[in-house]
Amino acid sequence: MDRQATLKLFTGLKDYLFIIFGLWLYGLGFTAFILPHEIVIGGLTGVGTLVYFGSNGLIPVAVTQYVCNLLLLAFAYKIVGRTFVLRTVFGATVIALSIGIFESIFMSLSQPLIPDVSMSAILGAILCGLGIGITFVHNGSSGGTDIVAAMVSKKSNVSIGRTMIFTDMAIVCLSIFLPFDGDFEARITARVPVIVYGLVVTFIVAYITDMIINTNRQATQFIIFSQKWAEIADKVNQEAHRGVTVIDGEGWYSKQPVKVLMVWCRKIESVTIFRIVKSVDEKAFITQANVNGVYGQGFDTMKVKLKKPAH
Repeated sequence: MDRQATLKLFTGLKDYLFIIFGLWLYGLGFTAFILPHEIVIGGLTGVGTLVYFGSNGLIPVAVTQYVCNLLLLAFAYKIVGRTFVLRTVFGATVIALSIGIFESIFMSLSQPLIPDVSMSAILGAILCGLGIGITFVHNGSSGGTDIVAAMVSKKSNVSIGRTMIFTDMAIVCLSIFLPFDGDFEARITARVPVIVYGLVVTFIVAYITDMIINTNRQATQFIIFSQKWAEIADKVNQEAHRGVTVIDGEGWYSKQPVKVLMVWCRKIESVTIFRIVKSVDEKAFITQANVNGVYGQGFDTMKVKLKKPAH
């Protein structure tokens, strides 16, 4: 097996391990801190919650979630592709197992792990958002409305988190129709606070998800001035595996020609660039700027819907 094949295998294995970790983190956050307070959240997890409480606990959340995931994937196959579908089947299986196992543990307790509803909901939402974010960063999916979000992101620049919010709000609001002993006024009084908690959790999950994804995609632009520009450029190519653009310039004060290096990298790679420059030339002049996005080879792919030509 050559080096490239080995690297590809290692990257794929690392992705699957992070997907498993992210989905188990989601399962823990949901079953330990959200479900015990009967809060309905978005996604197929929310649909499963509606069925769970609607059936008085007879149908587990994981069962409804898994069945609906398989149905959604049948529609998504042509849009999101074979790799995404396979990882989603894998992800849907992992998250169903995690929710099923954790549900049997935390729902059997005499009281919620954290009695305070607000703190429990916020902590659960943060864990769920981290889990989904980690899963998406490593090209996986927990299924459900994540599939819808992935289909939208394939066709437009609408953020995944925003897509999830619009889809999930309707699911959360359906919790008002869950079985309830009392008149309409009592139902409204009891259910509206729970719906508000569900909407807050949905917003936090979407926000954390976008934050994790965007942090991973943030890019940095370096402009470097150095007499040892060639050595720095070579090291950036060889050690950081990033391209370098060399621009001819002129110092207006000295009236001497200079070479200007321009480098773009992921934000998490910034320290590597600084170390390379410092190891070659400690007197180098460097500017660093955050950029909203870098598109092209080695970075993100532009997802823009082109207008159809007029006939």
